[in-house]
Amino acid sequence: MSTSSPEAVKKLLENMQTDLRSLSMECKKKFPPVKEAAESGIVKIKTIAARNTDILAALKENSSEVVQPFLMGCGTKEPKITQLCLAAIQRLMSHEVVSEAAAGNIINMLWQLMENGLEELKLLQTVLVLLTTNTVVHDEVLSKAIVLCFRLHFTKDNITNNTAAATVRQVVTVVFERMVAEDERFKGIVEQPPPVQGNTNRRSVSTLRPSAKDAYMLFQDLCQLVNADAPYWLVGMTEMTRTFGLELLESVLNDFPGVFLQHQEFSFLLKERVCPLVIKLFSPNIKFRQGTSSTTPPAPVEKPYFPICMRLLRVVSVLIKHFYSLLVTECEIFLSLLVKFLDGEKPQWLRAVAVESVHRLCVQPHLLCSFCQSYDMKQHSTKVFRDIVNALGSFIQSLFIVPNGGSTAAVSAPAGGSGSGAQGTAPGGPGTGGGSGTLTTQAAFEYRGTWIPLMTVSVQGSAKATYLEMLDKVEPPSIPEGYAMSVAFSALLDLVRGITSMIERELTAEEERAAEFRETHPEQEWKPEPGAHLVWEEMVNASWCGLLAALSLLLDASTDEAATENILKAEMTMASLCGRLGLVTPRDAFITAICKASLPPHYALTVLSSNSSNLSSKAFSIQGQSVQIISPSSESHQQVVAVGQPLAAQPQGTVVLTAKNIQCMRTLLNLAHCHGAVLGTSWQLVLATLQHLVWILGLKPAVGGALKPGRAVEGPSTVLTTAVMTDLPVISNILSRLFESSQYLDDVSLHHLINALCSLSLEAMEMAYGNNKEPSLFAVAKLLETGLVNMDRIEILWRPLTGHLLEVCQHPNSRMREWGAEALTALIKAGLAYKHDPPLAQNQRLQLLLLNPLKELSNVLHADIRQKQLECVLQILQSQGDSLGPGWPLVLGVIGAIRNDQGESLIRTAFQCLQLVVTDFLPTMPCTCLQIVVDVAGSFGLQNQELNISLTSIGLLWNISDYFFQRGEAITQELEREEEALQKQAQEKGEALNRPFHPAPPFDCLWLCLYAKLGELCVDPRPAVRKSGGQTLFSTIAAHGTLLQQPTWHIVVWKVLFQLLDCVRTSSTTADKEKIESGGGNILIHHSRDTAEKQWAETWVLTLAGVARIFNTRRYLLQQLGDFFEAWEVLLNHIQSAALSKNNEVSLAALKSFQEILQIVTPVRDSDRAADALAAMGVPPVLIDPLSASGPGRPLVRSDSLVERLTRYNGAELQAPPPGEESALEDSALWWSAWNTWYRTGTESTRPPGGPAEKLAFIPSQPFLTALVQIFPALYQHIKANFSMDDLKKLGVILYGAVSVPISSDASPFILPSYTEATLTSLQEAVLTALDVLQKAICVGPENLQIMYPAIFEQLLLFVEFSCKPPQYGRVETKHVANAKYNQAEWVALNYVPFAERSLEVMVDLYHKTACHKAVITEKVLQNIIKTLRMPLGLKYACPSESTWKLAVSSLLKVLSIGLPVARQHASSGKFDTMWPELANAFEDFLFTKSTPPDNLSIQEFQQNESIDVEVVQLISTEILPFANFIPKDFVAQIMTMLNKGSIHSQAPSFTEAEIDVRMREEFSKVCFETLLQFSFSNKVSTPQEGYISRMALSVLLKRAQDVLRRYVEDERLSGRCPLPRQQVTEIIFVLKAISTLMDSLKKTQPENVDGNTWAQVIALYPTLVECITCSSSEVSAALKEALGPFKDFMQPPVSKVQNGES
Repeated sequence: MSTSSPEAVKKLLENMQTDLRSLSMECKKKFPPVKEAAESGIVKIKTIAARNTDILAALKENSSEVVQPFLMGCGTKEPKITQLCLAAIQRLMSHEVVSEAAAGNIINMLWQLMENGLEELKLLQTVLVLLTTNTVVHDEVLSKAIVLCFRLHFTKDNITNNTAAATVRQVVTVVFERMVAEDERFKGIVEQPPPVQGNTNRRSVSTLRPSAKDAYMLFQDLCQLVNADAPYWLVGMTEMTRTFGLELLESVLNDFPGVFLQHQEFSFLLKERVCPLVIKLFSPNIKFRQGTSSTTPPAPVEKPYFPICMRLLRVVSVLIKHFYSLLVTECEIFLSLLVKFLDGEKPQWLRAVAVESVHRLCVQPHLLCSFCQSYDMKQHSTKVFRDIVNALGSFIQSLFIVPNGGSTAAVSAPAGGSGSGAQGTAPGGPGTGGGSGTLTTQAAFEYRGTWIPLMTVSVQGSAKATYLEMLDKVEPPSIPEGYAMSVAFSALLDLVRGITSMIERELTAEEERAAEFRETHPEQEWKPEPGAHLVWEEMVNASWCGLLAALSLLLDASTDEAATENILKAEMTMASLCGRLGLVTPRDAFITAICKASLPPHYALTVLSSNSSNLSSKAFSIQGQSVQIISPSSESHQQVVAVGQPLAAQPQGTVVLTAKNIQCMRTLLNLAHCHGAVLGTSWQLVLATLQHLVWILGLKPAVGGALKPGRAVEGPSTVLTTAVMTDLPVISNILSRLFESSQYLDDVSLHHLINALCSLSLEAMEMAYGNNKEPSLFAVAKLLETGLVNMDRIEILWRPLTGHLLEVCQHPNSRMREWGAEALTALIKAGLAYKHDPPLAQNQRLQLLLLNPLKELSNVLHADIRQKQLECVLQILQSQGDSLGPGWPLVLGVIGAIRNDQGESLIRTAFQCLQLVVTDFLPTMPCTCLQIVVDVAGSFGLQNQELNISLTSIGLLWNISDYFFQRGEAITQELEREEEALQKQAQEKGEALNRPFHPAPPFDCLWLCLYAKLGELCVDPRPAVRKSGGQTLFSTIAAHGTLLQQPTWHIVVWKVLFQLLDCVRTSSTTADKEKIESGGGNILIHHSRDTAEKQWAETWVLTLAGVARIFNTRRYLLQQLGDFFEAWEVLLNHIQSAALSKNNEVSLAALKSFQEILQIVTPVRDSDRAADALAAMGVPPVLIDPLSASGPGRPLVRSDSLVERLTRYNGAELQAPPPGEESALEDSALWWSAWNTWYRTGTESTRPPGGPAEKLAFIPSQPFLTALVQIFPALYQHIKANFSMDDLKKLGVILYGAVSVPISSDASPFILPSYTEATLTSLQEAVLTALDVLQKAICVGPENLQIMYPAIFEQLLLFVEFSCKPPQYGRVETKHVANAKYNQAEWVALNYVPFAERSLEVMVDLYHKTACHKAVITEKVLQNIIKTLRMPLGLKYACPSESTWKLAVSSLLKVLSIGLPVARQHASSGKFDTMWPELANAFEDFLFTKSTPPDNLSIQEFQQNESIDVEVVQLISTEILPFANFIPKDFVAQIMTMLNKGSIHSQAPSFTEAEIDVRMREEFSKVCFETLLQFSFSNKVSTPQEGYISRMALSVLLKRAQDVLRRYVEDERLSGRCPLPRQQVTEIIFVLKAISTLMDSLKKTQPENVDGNTWAQVIALYPTLVECITCSSSEVSAALKEALGPFKDFMQPPVSKVQNGES
């Protein structure tokens, strides 16, 4: 119910009347005036109530009268009355019906009561009610009321004292509250206050309004009173205490700061009165030093007085808190004082209250910020903020340094009494580690033996002081141990918390503003106000050293987990703040501190020590004391939770980790996790520390880079307690999360992280050099983790990341590089698999970037790394093979980067990749990469580690070629598009297009690359590879060559085929002839391949055959190239050099190739096998025309040109030109070129070795020579038009040479028939065939060819001679075939007889045809024939073969039967003159041979041989003698002599008696004789010439008879009794018989035919015959009888001579 409601008013009136009645009752007896006054008062009230509507206002107006009775009642000094009156007055007051005048009266009355010491409490109550209910009391009245309260405060009564004190406080408050209310009322009205005139008049308050004036006066007097000066306004004060004054000042300042800030007058008071006062009062505390000296100081120093000092500090706190902005300079002084009070030499209580005051400041970060701005950032000003922080730091440090004895703070023996240190044993005891259970549970700090308990002093963030609140204590209190430390610790934490949270709030707000600004003004740069930043930076710069020093020390000393946590949190927030502000040194310092705390004490870690040495050089001086940043002490009594190995290059002992280390480690992880973005370069510190911790805890990297508790490392095993074991997975998890959170870092921070990891890793690499100890893989594992989580922006970190990992991959330590490779390959795989935006397919640059490190790995020499690399490639192919696109060249480069020194398994893995590529991915890769595929496949073919791979890769090349063939169209199009683009680029740059085989079209180039690769494989050192390569090369060219454009063939021929031939030729000729031992023990090498040379020979054979086949099948296409002729020459040159190589296999094959390019079919014995032979040479049966195989040496008939056109894309085997298109001229040039090659080959190969019989170099084989000769007939068909005599001579030389070559004895059984069989070798047959072809050609050819006949005869005759005189091959000793040993390397002469005989037959045939030809006549062919035959005829039985002389005779007879008529015809020309003597000699040599028949000759055989002799004589009688007149006389004479000789002396001397009759060759003699006689008495003497023959014949005969007889007689006489030799007897018998025959003949002849001389000679025989009569032999006698008988016809006298003479 409000005081002004009607009910209240009514009640008031009633109460007043009641009070007045009571008063009148009380005063009825003693105080009648009072009674009267009371009664009149009742009347008054009633009147007022009756007259006025606003009763209260009326009451107020008349309040002086209304109050009067009560004042009078108070004047009675009667307690009961006084109390009643005071109550009534209070009621009036409370209803606000007291006027100013009435109030003054009341106060005066109260003053009197006070002076009389009556109702003191009631008085105070009344004053209070009076002043609080309304504002009627002011100015002097007010001052009087206030003084009244003060006076009551100093009474002897405790209750009154305290009540008065409270009242004073309330009154003071009321005064100021009125002023505030007044200001509030006048707030709207702006008035111009007159300027304040300095401090000329202390009471110059005219400018203030009434309430303000009161307040001013009151405050001014309070200052006066505290300063012990007389008050101006509070008149009547009798006494005053400083402590109370200070408390009042403090409460005013604290409660009404606005008054002082808004009114200059009050501000002036603050500056002029309060501050000097405080400073003055502080002086004793400043001067005082505890125990400065024992000597008496010159002037007595006032001791610090706790109550005042404490109150002063409170005032200072308020001043600083509220009026800092007004009192900048003064505050500087206060703060400096405060700092000094923390000094160690000050009393403990002083330090305690000072530290509480400091704590109060520390919870006001904005204030601290202002200090920093006002002092620290100004030049020439005290660095107040820095000093406060440092003072706090040194204060904490000083607590650990045991001070001089005698002080209450001596904590060296806490077991005694002071404070709470009495629990447990002395803290030095349990230093043995966590095991001893004596460790006190109380939170405490312990450092170097000093143990300080930690108390809970205040809630975080509020500075609740203890000693600053002890307003009732007069004596300094005793401070419990650890209190100061606890406050300082809280202050420190609050300071850090305050500063950091304030600055971070501001920073965040600024960032938000910046973001907003960027959104609204995207094009403008955001510029923050620099001022704020400078302040923040200065705050940190000023405070960090002190903070760090204190926090590090506390961290080291802390034994309580919560305290440790707080300290770590403070260090962490500071580090993060420094990072955000970009202050690197302080950031690193805080981080270093955390790092050091995480590691075991004195742990050698260079990163940290180098850093802290920079810091420790920054010692700070605080009040002259230098403060070092304390390094951790080792004797911390902490629970050991882990023992492990330090990470160091040299093995050291173990190190221990305590629970605190683990706690610090978690903070470190937390720091990195939450504030990674601001760590920058200090990532290095953080990560280095984590690496060491992880190492000590034995965490090892697992898949994906996460660290898992691993197996024990070598050396003393890591020991982990269960406590830490449960922590490990958590730590490992946090570690992983830490790196996962790197995805939220900005790019720069991420780079810092990567750089730090890289340099860590470099250190780990350094350490791992030179030993194979387990390396630290922390950095590598974390690089991997970081890369994996930042895939979305992998580009920005890829280069540094992979660049470093590549270095790791080259590390000698296997574990290290294995992880490097693991990380790198995992990253590459992840990078390729990641769904980038835009996808990789559209971002080629990124894809190449990702694949590049894979390529770089190829430069690493370690096999294990290459293995990893290739496995990675395999996985990439399996997972991303389809989408590699532009990455193919890189991937293929990796697959192809194999070297022979890399071992099989690597090559095998790489090859798997290649197989996968070839089987699955050729269609998906860009066609430009196909060439690389070819190169790579080729390089696998060339590697020499694994033969099977080489062979398989050749297969792959074949598959690739198939792919090219099937997809030809598509590939061509794509390549041509690419080519155009490249061409454009090249033109823009002004360069030529650089591409292998450039002028050829791109698709052809692809083929050329393939061919070139296969070409390289064809000259591989390994025979199997060469063979396979060669087959594949020629097969691909054959199968797919049709796809090539014509100009490309030019390159194929010159750059591929001929180059290959050159290489093979060179390698073959220089190959090693050493025998190769059978490889691998169980593989046997055939003797035909047991030297490198033989193996190369096979290659040469294959290559040459392949090239020849291409030339043959693609002849038409190649002929259209401009330089076909040069190519032909080169090919022939190769064939020649192969043919002349010293290897039978090669040389023979060369000739096969020669035959192939000449398109010759090898002649086959039975013509029905011709087709097979062709098929064997690779000619499809379709093309073998029945005609073409009919005769030996016919060239292959070419198929129609249509074939070529139809098969352009079906890869037809043979390309034949259309008939009539080839130029005859061009063609003949080719054939002549071939002839020259043939000739050179023949000459070289058949030339016998010169010089003495040296160790034979090489003798060509029979099959070779046969093949060589077999080529000629076909070749000749094409060159016969211009085949000259010279050429024929050349041919002859070669044929002769070929036939003369001996055979190696080990080949003889295969080539030679057994000696007795008369067959020809195939070579000999071929030679004859060649001659046959020639003579047939001459026969049908033009006249001018016939001059070649003689040469052919000459050739054949040479061969005929072989029958008796086998040819010599140089000086080679040949053995007769029968004597040759099969297994020795000897040379065997062939049995040339069959050959010679066949040649003879051929020759006879030929002569038969050509005897009449002019050339044959002129060249004396007949003479030569005879001359040649003379040899076998002369040898007769001495011939190597009996058949020879028989054939020779029959041949001679045949030849003569043809030749003699010709000779006779040309007798006159003299062309045959020289022939006759030759013929005569031949007859002579044959008929009267010097050789004896063999002993085993049978009678029949002898008779047959005789019949041959007879035939010869018959020839003479029919063909020669009848034509004597055409024949030279000498010749006829010779013949006659011969017949003569034959007719008599012909037997062989060695016959036995029994055979004598037969062996006498009587038949022969008889024929001779008859012939002689026949020509002697030829009836038809047609010419004198003939007569001459017969005369000659007779005279020869008779002369002969005479000689024989005479000799016989002579011998008979000499021999006496002895019988003469058998043959002589036989001879004489024969002569006698001949004489008788002659006589018979003469008788039969007409006398006119007989010459006179003849008769004379006949008669002259008679005496000789008579002499013989004496002979003893009966046979001779019988013959003599017969001979003498006919002489009886001479006994008649002759007819007249005249007649005779005339006739």
